[in-house]
Amino acid sequence: MDVAAVLRPVVDAALATQVPVRIDCWDGSSLGPADAPVVVRFTSRRALRRLVWAPNELGFARAYVSGDVRIEGDLLDALSRFDALADPQRGPGVHVGRDTISAVAKAALRLGALGPPPRPPAEEIHLSGRRHARRRDAKAVSHHYDVGNDFYALVLGPSMVYSCAYFEKAPSTAYDLEDAQRAKLDLVARKLGLRPGMRVLDVGCGWGSFVLHAAQAYGVTAVGVTLSQEQAAFARDAVAAQGVGDRVEIRVQDYRDVPDGPYDAIASIGMAEHVGLAQLSTYAAHLHSLLAPGGRLLNHAISRRPGPPGDPKGDRTSFIDRYVFPDGELHPLATTVDVLESAGFEVRDVESLREHYVDTLRAWVGNLEESWDEAVRLSSAGRARVWRLYMAGSALAFQSNRLGVNQVLAVKPEPGGASGIPRTRAELLGAEPVTLDRP
Repeated sequence: MDVAAVLRPVVDAALATQVPVRIDCWDGSSLGPADAPVVVRFTSRRALRRLVWAPNELGFARAYVSGDVRIEGDLLDALSRFDALADPQRGPGVHVGRDTISAVAKAALRLGALGPPPRPPAEEIHLSGRRHARRRDAKAVSHHYDVGNDFYALVLGPSMVYSCAYFEKAPSTAYDLEDAQRAKLDLVARKLGLRPGMRVLDVGCGWGSFVLHAAQAYGVTAVGVTLSQEQAAFARDAVAAQGVGDRVEIRVQDYRDVPDGPYDAIASIGMAEHVGLAQLSTYAAHLHSLLAPGGRLLNHAISRRPGPPGDPKGDRTSFIDRYVFPDGELHPLATTVDVLESAGFEVRDVESLREHYVDTLRAWVGNLEESWDEAVRLSSAGRARVWRLYMAGSALAFQSNRLGVNQVLAVKPEPGGASGIPRTRAELLGAEPVTLDRP
């Protein structure tokens, strides 16, 4: 039986508009133009069975992560052409309508692909317990970050910074991701007004890049907290190797359990996305309580477009929630500003880095694809596919303004209302950045 001919009604139903795509099937048959820039390969009839049992983005994600479906060539280009693979609210996935569901079921029946639901890939996670309880948050963080420091080093590069870089120049061989990440770390430090002797907290410190930069370039003492054991181990080794163990402490600790204020400045870089709307006021209030009067908070976080939050039950079919950031929640920028001000902060500066994240994600995808075999060896083929799909889809979401990322600088006013913040952005940032030579 010609598999491609059987799948033609599925393709016709799924593609509401004409997309230049070729479908290659497990029996060698093909559907679509031979020179199509997008090639989707069904390597097994099990892909159809996955879509029958989960006719949504989760079913497609399971087929892709398991290798039952492959997208060949430049994935970013493929996703930009085949926009159904980039869900603007929930990340990469597939929109499946009733006509498509019916066509998939009929094709699966004709091809003998019906049967019990296939086991989900090992990379999928199901969390239990109360959402954003401490134990559940620790499991969620571990799922995403404890996949091997060597794997992350391959994707992120030497900076080991897992957040949006700051490209002061266009990406090139002369100005690369490493340069842009160092510029971002220093941008945060300058906005916080770091000076020798200050005490700094980094909430969600990752592999320790910011606390190391703050200690070495600005002479501060710093505490970094993370829920990831692997991140903490890496950061502690880096602190010792760079000789700042007397001024930098790395803890495995929930931000809600940090007891030892006051701090002169707090950085939160790519961490607030894990907090959740129900805990966002607690997050802001606790950070406010940890700051000394006049202390600054730099909150760097991804944002979604305005509108009501999605249905939490939708997480059950979300690629991002099941494979990438379980329990992650994005909020409109206005929500973040409102919560910070309600906690007693004065918001002084807001800067969008949306376009910078497109360049950052493209660089990460490039790193992954250039060392694909090593990435698979360090993790698994499924894990590498998860990261490739999520980073490529996210790049398109930022490029199309479906997602944003913002740095919000806030201050805990001194008695009487003084902020201690310079009156102009030029004064705030200073004349020249402080950068260190590459090791």
